[in-house]
Amino acid sequence: MAEKRDYYEVLGVAKTASADEIKSAFKKLALKWHPDRWVSGTDAEKKTAEENFKEASEAYEVLSDPDKRAKYDQFGFNGPSGGFGGGAGGFSGFDINDILKDLFGAGFDFGGNGGGFGGFSGFGGFGGRGGGRGGSQQRVQRGRDIRTRVRLTLEEIAKGVTKEISIERYEQCPDCGGKGTKNESDIQTCPVCHGSGQEQRYVNSIFGRTVTYTTCSRCGGEGKIVSNPCHTCGGTGLVRKRVTVTVNIPAGVEDGMQLTLQGQGHAAKAGGINGDLLVVIEELPHESLKREGKNLFYTKIIPVTDAILGGEAAIPCLDGTYKIKIEPGTQSGTIVRLRGRGMPAVKGYGSGTGDLYVKYLVWIPKKLKSSEKDALESMRQSESFVPNLSREDKNLFDKMKENF
Repeated sequence: MAEKRDYYEVLGVAKTASADEIKSAFKKLALKWHPDRWVSGTDAEKKTAEENFKEASEAYEVLSDPDKRAKYDQFGFNGPSGGFGGGAGGFSGFDINDILKDLFGAGFDFGGNGGGFGGFSGFGGFGGRGGGRGGSQQRVQRGRDIRTRVRLTLEEIAKGVTKEISIERYEQCPDCGGKGTKNESDIQTCPVCHGSGQEQRYVNSIFGRTVTYTTCSRCGGEGKIVSNPCHTCGGTGLVRKRVTVTVNIPAGVEDGMQLTLQGQGHAAKAGGINGDLLVVIEELPHESLKREGKNLFYTKIIPVTDAILGGEAAIPCLDGTYKIKIEPGTQSGTIVRLRGRGMPAVKGYGSGTGDLYVKYLVWIPKKLKSSEKDALESMRQSESFVPNLSREDKNLFDKMKENF
């Protein structure tokens, strides 16, 4: 499966684009890629149109919602709540008909009668005349994203941490300022696409005249050509450079979560939009604690004497050692909950702090001294050592039977 493209790149807008700019960009793509405009195309063209339409719709669903957009800007596709995008089965519950009615007006008939857009069940019934110039405008170029990983201990994750990350990326050429040439006069409009970056192809069908767009074969989609390229960058406007980037990692992040640093990826040609730096969190295993979400788990082995008589146990926590009381008569498998000793929630994705669950396992010695055996033998027939399960004991043993 192809890697998902950045939503801003899909719509061809900047990270700072307004809601109106995002709406306008999606409108153009919806007009261009709706599958019913490609009914006379080849199977490959039909498939491409459907995939592009789905991709644009998914991007618009997220970027048109202020809350989803804010979460996407910080965490990318892999947010703590399970990520964005509904795949082929739909777009996370949003109705494409509602979006298109909002974009093109209620005067369009979405039921398939007359002009405008037909029913969108399964991308059906575009109907009528279609319209719109779609890709006649040059797309905003965007630099490639950079993906890297950062390893964190549980202690770092619990408090949040700042990391310095060294990466290599393309930046604007210092000699030509990213233009590809030192002389403005050497930059000319492409004679093939006339600056649009795309070539057009018209097709006549029973649905009317449609137009398809492909990247210009002469300028590669840039809309311009350079006659005397810069010697430093070879006319690309870009040079490779190693830089150090500071990453502020919030407390509570989880393994596999992705942080997005906008504009810290590769630079784009022709002064386009920089790509992003995608920082994937890798949580290092803890020597004692196991994590599940906000909660931590620890197994404490205690001697049989402490289980019978009671005692004290030292429990490792992220902020040091915490001592708890072992109640007399503690059974193996007993779980004790230490409130607020777990992990914090990621800011904006829940609240509060999780708990630390301690599970006791009673250790029974295999070898005993003669005096120890005699002492135990004297207690064997004692009523205190004959099983007489309380309600709590029964519940505990029933749970252990279920897990066996």
